[in-house]
Amino acid sequence: MQNKGAKLTLVGAVLVSSFTIWAVHFQQDQERENIYQGVLRDDERRREKMRQREKDLDDSKKKRELYEQVQTVKRVIE
Repeated sequence: MQNKGAKLTLVGAVLVSSFTIWAVHFQQDQERENIYQGVLRDDERRREKMRQREKDLDDSKKKRELYEQVQTVKRVIE
């Protein structure tokens, strides 16, 4: 009878250890995926910021051209 109890204890310990190892690897995979998705979001934010800056620059150039057509602009060279 004691032999049966030892075997059950061993099997239980192996199962708990196996589950713990699997759970840790699963959690690491999830964290790795979350980090990767964060990098993708950062890249998209950076691209959107650049698009906005380019748009603002184009708008500024158009305004300048319009102002220069309406107003006299003198360039001062020092």
